[in-house]
Order: sequence, then structure tokens, then C-alpha cells
Amino acid sequence: MTASLSGKVAVITGGSRNIGKAVAAEMIARGAKVVIGDLLEAEGQKTVEEFNAKAGTKVAAFIKTNVVLYEDNIALFKFAESEFGGVDIAFLNAGIGSNANTIFMPLDNEVDDRMLDVNTMGVIKGTKVAVLHMAKRGGGVIVNTASVASFLTSPSVSIYTASKYAVAGWTRSFSLLPQVCNVRVNAVCPYWVETDLAHDLSNRAHGGDPFEKVVQNSPRTKVETVVEAVLTLVEDEKRNCETLLALPNDVIRPQEPVQTYPEILGENAATLFQEYAQESIEFYKKSLAEAMKAYGI
Repeated sequence: MTASLSGKVAVITGGSRNIGKAVAAEMIARGAKVVIGDLLEAEGQKTVEEFNAKAGTKVAAFIKTNVVLYEDNIALFKFAESEFGGVDIAFLNAGIGSNANTIFMPLDNEVDDRMLDVNTMGVIKGTKVAVLHMAKRGGGVIVNTASVASFLTSPSVSIYTASKYAVAGWTRSFSLLPQVCNVRVNAVCPYWVETDLAHDLSNRAHGGDPFEKVVQNSPRTKVETVVEAVLTLVEDEKRNCETLLALPNDVIRPQEPVQTYPEILGENAATLFQEYAQESIEFYKKSLAEAMKAYGI
């Protein structure tokens, strides 16, 4: 194994187990230091202790983190700076799958809001904080955990699908960011992986939901395939705004976005959008400077 991430520092949300833990282990194997942010405090501490014991030195740290809250995201990234000197990589992986079949469930604000708060707003808030710290560092890369459900729908996981569609759309919105602050944003999009979240989606579905049979009899994506996809997005500096599928049978391939519709383009569209991009880069550089000043870095 080459030390391709030597000197790099990674923040990983939802990193105490499953995909997050596997990605953390691989990043450490490639030379990175990792900071895990997770609500699962006991598991997170245990995971970090395992990593440090195996390495024989401090390669990992943990801080309890609720990704729904800006204050926790801020604390996570500041903690990473204090522990290891900065942040180069963010794997925004925290997510939930319970109560995904929501259409006829009770009209409960807390239940319905939580899926979007964790899966979508956690990524949005984490991205915004990460960009400020990476801009300070001179650049970096963010990988969000989306899903095959970002592109394929099912009636039985409607709100989960909505939450992951949003992550894909958010990820694809940063085509200019490398030119603004040398930060790339991508997303990994796994199919069913044998994790706690997959069990949540199947076993906690609305009582008697036939979807459970579909989940139980569907092929699985290996955790190792997801890890490989994440590391590809991290290490390949040409990749930005990419949604990379991690599929069964060790298949990894990009899900291409829909191209623009001819009907919405005017006669001078090419010139208009070229000017828009150039002007936006300068606009966002000024906005970034103001945001960093307001943030205190």
C-alpha cells in the first residue's frame, strides 16, 4: 500500500462503524490522519482506540458530533485542526434510514424532519463548514454519501429517496469551486450495502411492506467497493461534481447528469454562460473572503 495520503487530514462523519469506519481505515493505511465525528460516542471512541493501537501512534481522534447542528460541525472541524493541524479531506457520511416509508405515516414533524435534517442538511452544513477550513488550508476535497436512490425511486423509501436526490443535486452544484478556492466536491452513490442503515430501510418499513422482500433478495454492494469509490474521488484531482456509483459485482462507474435542454437555451447561450462563469468566480472569491472573515479565519 502506497502512502498516497501521507500528511493529509480527513474528517469523517458517521465514521464509528460500517462504511465510515472502513473508509477511515483505508485512509489511515494510505498515510492520512482521521478525525471521526459521530453521535455514537462509545463506538467512536472504541474505533479510534483500535486505529491508534494498530498504528502504534496517534493517527485518529474522536469528537461526539450531531451533524444536524452547525455548532457541532464547527466544533468537529476546529477539533481536527487542533489535533492534526488542518483538514484536507471531508467524507460526509452520516445518515439514517429508519421511517423512510413516510407517505401514510403519522403527521409527525420530528419524524419527517429528521431524515432530511441528517441525510441532507447534515451534508449541506458540513460542506459549508468544510469549505471554509479547506480554503484556509489552500484546498481540499469533500466526498458526500449519496445513494443509488439519488437516481432511482421506490414508493417504499420516498423520503429517503428525496434526501439523497438532494445530496446529488447539492454535489453537482460546485463546478466553479475549484477555481474559487481549490476545493472539489463529489459524491459516492452505493447500492444496498450490508450495513445498519440497510436493515433500517428494510426492517423498519411500514408494517408488512412488501419492500422488505425486495431488499432481502437484492444483490449487495461490497463495503470494499464503496471504499474504493470514495478513495478514487479523493485521490483523482480531475474529478469534481461527480456522482460515482458503487454497485454489486465490484462495479464502479459515474452516473452522468442530465445535459441541458435545448428549449431553454437562447441564441447567445454559450457566450452568456461563459461570462456568467467568469463573473461568478470573482463574485464567489469575494463572498468567500467575507465568509472567512465572519467565521474568524
